[in-house]
Amino acid sequence: MRSRSNSGVRLDYYQRIVHRLILAHQEPVTGLFPASNVNSHAWIRDNVYCILAVWGLSMAYKKIADQDEDRAKCYELEQSCVKLMRGLLMAMMNQKDKVEKFKMTQSPFDSLHAKYSSKNGLPVVGDGEWGHLQIDAVSLYLLILAQMTASGLQIVFSLDEVSFIQNLVFYIESAYSIPDYGIWERGDKTNHGEPELNASSIGMAKAALEAMNELDLFGARGGPASVIHVLADEAHKCQAVLQSMLPRESNSKELDSGLLCVIGFPAFAVDDAQLIHNTKDAILSRLQGKYGCKRFLRDGYRTPKEDPSRLYYERWELRMFENIECEWPLFYCYLILFHAFQSDKRAVQEYADRLEKIMVRSEDGTLLVPESYAVPQDLVGFEYQKPGSQVREVVGRCPFLWGQSLFILGRLLQEGFLAVGELDPLNRRLGAQKKPDVVVQVVIIAEDNEIRDKLAEHDLHVQTIAEVAPIEVQPARVLSHLYTYLGRNRKLGLSGRKSRDVGILSTSKLYSLKDRIFAFTPQHIDYEEYYTTRDPDLLASNFTTNLAFLTNNWRHMLGRPTITLMATHYMLDQDKIPLAMIQTMRKLKSGYINGTRVMLGNLKDFLNTSAITDLSFLGSTEDGYPDRLHPDVQTYLDEHLLRSFSNRSTMSLRGGQLRPRTLRRRMSCKGAIKKTRSINVDSDNLGMEGPSPLTERRLSSIVPPPWLQANKQSHVSVFATTPEEGPSSPLQLGHELSIRENIYPHPSRTAIDRRSEFVRQQEITVPKILIQRHRADTNFADTEVEELIAMLRETENLEEQGDILQYLVDTQGLDFNTAGLGFKNKSDDNASANNASSELEQAFADEVVLELAGGGGGAPAGGAGAGTGGMHAGDEAKPRSPIALPLVIIDPATIPPDPDNGTTTMHSLGNTSHNVSSSHSQANSSSSANSSSNNQPNLTLSPLENNNDSSQSEGMLEEGRVVTVRDLLKGLYEKACQQKLWGLVRHTAGMLGKRVEDLAKAVTDLLVRQKQVTVGMPPNNEHTITAPLPEVELRQLIHDVSSFAIPKEHFQLKNLAISQAYGDDESTAMLTQELMVYLAMFIRTEPQLFHEMLRLRVGLIIQVMAKELSRTLNCDGEAASEHLLNLSPFEMKNLLYHILSGKEFAVSSVARGNLSIVSCKSSRVSKKSQIGLGDPEGEDALIATIDDRQGQWLRRRRLDGALNRVPRDFYSRVWTVLEKCQGLAIEGRVLQQSLTQEMTPGELKFALEVETALNQIPQPEYRQLVVEALMVLTLVTEHNMVPTLGGIIYVEHLVHKANQLFLEDQRKVQGDATLCCAKIKDGKEQQQAASGMLLCGGAAYICQHLYDSAPSGSYGTMTYMSRAVALVLDCVPKHGEMECAIS
Repeated sequence: MRSRSNSGVRLDYYQRIVHRLILAHQEPVTGLFPASNVNSHAWIRDNVYCILAVWGLSMAYKKIADQDEDRAKCYELEQSCVKLMRGLLMAMMNQKDKVEKFKMTQSPFDSLHAKYSSKNGLPVVGDGEWGHLQIDAVSLYLLILAQMTASGLQIVFSLDEVSFIQNLVFYIESAYSIPDYGIWERGDKTNHGEPELNASSIGMAKAALEAMNELDLFGARGGPASVIHVLADEAHKCQAVLQSMLPRESNSKELDSGLLCVIGFPAFAVDDAQLIHNTKDAILSRLQGKYGCKRFLRDGYRTPKEDPSRLYYERWELRMFENIECEWPLFYCYLILFHAFQSDKRAVQEYADRLEKIMVRSEDGTLLVPESYAVPQDLVGFEYQKPGSQVREVVGRCPFLWGQSLFILGRLLQEGFLAVGELDPLNRRLGAQKKPDVVVQVVIIAEDNEIRDKLAEHDLHVQTIAEVAPIEVQPARVLSHLYTYLGRNRKLGLSGRKSRDVGILSTSKLYSLKDRIFAFTPQHIDYEEYYTTRDPDLLASNFTTNLAFLTNNWRHMLGRPTITLMATHYMLDQDKIPLAMIQTMRKLKSGYINGTRVMLGNLKDFLNTSAITDLSFLGSTEDGYPDRLHPDVQTYLDEHLLRSFSNRSTMSLRGGQLRPRTLRRRMSCKGAIKKTRSINVDSDNLGMEGPSPLTERRLSSIVPPPWLQANKQSHVSVFATTPEEGPSSPLQLGHELSIRENIYPHPSRTAIDRRSEFVRQQEITVPKILIQRHRADTNFADTEVEELIAMLRETENLEEQGDILQYLVDTQGLDFNTAGLGFKNKSDDNASANNASSELEQAFADEVVLELAGGGGGAPAGGAGAGTGGMHAGDEAKPRSPIALPLVIIDPATIPPDPDNGTTTMHSLGNTSHNVSSSHSQANSSSSANSSSNNQPNLTLSPLENNNDSSQSEGMLEEGRVVTVRDLLKGLYEKACQQKLWGLVRHTAGMLGKRVEDLAKAVTDLLVRQKQVTVGMPPNNEHTITAPLPEVELRQLIHDVSSFAIPKEHFQLKNLAISQAYGDDESTAMLTQELMVYLAMFIRTEPQLFHEMLRLRVGLIIQVMAKELSRTLNCDGEAASEHLLNLSPFEMKNLLYHILSGKEFAVSSVARGNLSIVSCKSSRVSKKSQIGLGDPEGEDALIATIDDRQGQWLRRRRLDGALNRVPRDFYSRVWTVLEKCQGLAIEGRVLQQSLTQEMTPGELKFALEVETALNQIPQPEYRQLVVEALMVLTLVTEHNMVPTLGGIIYVEHLVHKANQLFLEDQRKVQGDATLCCAKIKDGKEQQQAASGMLLCGGAAYICQHLYDSAPSGSYGTMTYMSRAVALVLDCVPKHGEMECAIS
């Protein structure tokens, strides 16, 4: 035998070790490793780590393979890796049904098992008997599978296996929102079996998703069918959540050494070098010991104090494990690899030396890595006194194969047999390096030539859809649908991707499909979604946010991002392109927008530079025709693609697209909204305001009409009723008068006088119509509804229409059919009515039906026929009363053409029947047909409206149509959207049960970043959301808390009693949803706004927004809340941003009475804001310049209190206070000292306990003073002034004592407070104080002037708090001098 080189000899040595310690244990049948000689269970995680040394050694042999035997050894080692990876794959494929189920349920009981039998690969424990849901284990498997495949190993053999692995990708892609049991299999550290979100699992999943993306599992021999696809947005969500969590591991574990595998080898999941550094330092400073690192603080596993007879711990006993946790040498192996990848040889050597000292030598001198080291039972007392002083003993397995394998890898790297790049062929280790700036490519495409020409007027030259061909532009939902075909496999029973979400990273690529190329518009501008897309300013603002997002998050992708935007008629505002759009497009032309580099151009110019993904998975591979499209896909593409944008000008059932422009102009009704929402319970709270006398507005809102709860069903339709001007029918006025008297106990006199004046001019006697209010009386109901419809036709005022429809919704329901009204003979109701009136009424009824059902004649919408009422088919059939009636116009285009002459006709229904059965006589038809741009009448029957609803299926007629209350509401919603009447838009959206797009996603975004969300008004009606909920439940919850009323005294702000929560108020429920979406936007783009905030209390934020408007506009609470509800979505988002960031702002008035929020540079608001919104003092009341210095601290405390903002490290400092006293009482809730036994200072669970106690306080400014009092207590403990603070400390006592001291000082110096609380009290004032009302309006009996004092200074709040602490606490010495520095 030839002599071997030194390196060869050394490798042979490692090969013997690997064989003896690792491969000798590999099961010959399955290839799996049992846990030990006595335990045959094979864990996924441990098995993957065990094989890494074998893989590393095989690559080392490959490099020096100068002899056949070396090549043979290399192949042998490689095949051992393949055998193990396939063994795990087979075990998981046996549980394919679980993978399929888990995609839907995400339940721990449907998860893949964490361990299998090493003998046969079958499950060894039941679904509920073990914490099986360990996303990090499946992710680690996928990550190493990807790395091994990239290094040249062939592990996956068939396309069925490829499908299964694609489904494993779906299994882990939501890791960022799925609580699991984590790397130590225990979930919450008390080991009670509660899963929690773990940073180590999320990081591993993120690494696996990135490694798997576009990977060919057949290696160099594969084709398009064997490629795995990952949506980039899923990996990014994991990345964002991981960054927000580190260095914390989970709610119960503030730190975990397991994170070493996420920030270094094998995952390299963190892209931010500083965060990697911070996390490593935190682990080393708090968990590192002589014998390795502790897994996490208070880890009782294998300590002498642990009771091995039970799995779980009692919460109080966790404190016993402090300082005696086991130390694991495994983590030194991770640290060696970490520094080897950083090329830090000194650190590698340091940890190698440390590790060698604690390794165990076997009889033949081999170094073995033990599992862990524990303090011996008899030395526990000494270890408690002086942590780290005692000698420890080995407990657990030795060798511990997971650690041994990593140790051998480290040795191979140290001795130069391997280069780091060989262990990381996918180059994940380079993720944290600085990258060049991303240039975002932007393409704007016009819907048609008309839009293109409008843009050209502004010197913006774009192409139309027709001109970009052959590239096809589609909405994001098409891409989302195509992705559902990914990973489908009939043989395995796998159904493909379940999530319908495609984010901005996915839509910013181009896609190739056979020989076609697709571009997709971003998901958030899919028009069907929601009213916020109707606000051009918001769209522009979201667009710039998306550009910045792409610049920061476009990683691991070849090519540049390309955003494709459609300019459609839908975006036009009064036939013009909105200013916000023009300004944004101009900035795009300049090449920079808000610091982001952009390029504006045409799609074909960007083909070479864009990222392009191949949608190869859409072939019919399972049927043996991989080159042909899947038949379902083919049908979908043929049906949907052609129509998606090209027919945008027609109205689809679901979109709020444009009606023909002529009609639209006539629909912009004159007159503003007259009343504060008369459907609102609380006049002081939320409502809409128009230029009307204050008294009228107040009256209508103070007396609640008896209808309030709207149905919650959601359809979207485009259908509008257009009242026209014209002399009113007297009969109709009669109806209106009587109904008005009934609906509004205090009717608007002016309106009635005007109308009765009108009746006198006509000189027609109005028949008396006696109405008795009995809900159950059906006769009455029919009459009443007719009159309401009459009113609806008569009024031009959208607000009045809203009131009437709200009433109809409550009494009749959303699906009540209004089309068949007027056929019932009224003689029994109106005995006194003469023939003329009944004839007139009949004519009116016909007219209503004809108009509702048919629209005016065959003229184009808005043409002569519609304007005058036209001639109706069937008019000849009976003589007509000569009175011209105002019409309700519905697009004529929605009526099918008459087969004979092609014009739109409608047979007269009125002259045939007078009986009751025809009162529901309209046929079930589509309420939203496509009226195309050239007004050719056409009818689309939509599946959405064909629900066999009983109210719709009664008494059908062939060509009639059903016009339900819902349709009328949709019409009102459309008009309100067009006229930008946002208050009415929010209300009607709530009544129609619309929901904000992505509400569930928004809440999840907040929750996974460790923020809890509460909805409803504090303190009695607040609901905390702590776990992600499905969309439907969330909406229900928000509307439920919105339907409670809260007694006024709970929330008394000076001048602004926003009580009664969202009192049955759809508007505030919609606003809550809207704000949640904005909060989620901000936390994604500017997470620093949310530092030191644990709970986001949306109800309080709404109150503070109204309060801030009231302060800035100098108006009362009612007006402020009306202004708030009428803010456009963009201004709402802007106001929220200013409140979150604490920036000063002023309000200026823009067109149509809308407000605009403007940032102020200085703290003094000098901008005069002119509000033309019907203030009682007159239209042009100017608000004088306010000097804002007074009230500044009060306001700041109020803001911080409402946002739950606390000082840095607040919660961990409260923990130290709690350790020194028996408990802290806040607003009747006691934080017990035992919490320090259960939780560590930095634990999120502890912070939430403190937060819950503070949230009992309803007044935000009072809450802030309590926080300040707690901070003074922390200073007392941190400076070790006293050994203990005594019994339970009542924190409010401190605040009230401080207030008392403050008032005494004020009396001495004759300060401002002498005008209110520091006055010498007489009887009347004492009575007032007893009733809870302070003269100055201060919350919780604390003087307003104390709230408005700065914290520092001799009259500062901290000074008074410190004096209060000294006086109230017995433990502080009352005599002698003490050092007392308040920082």
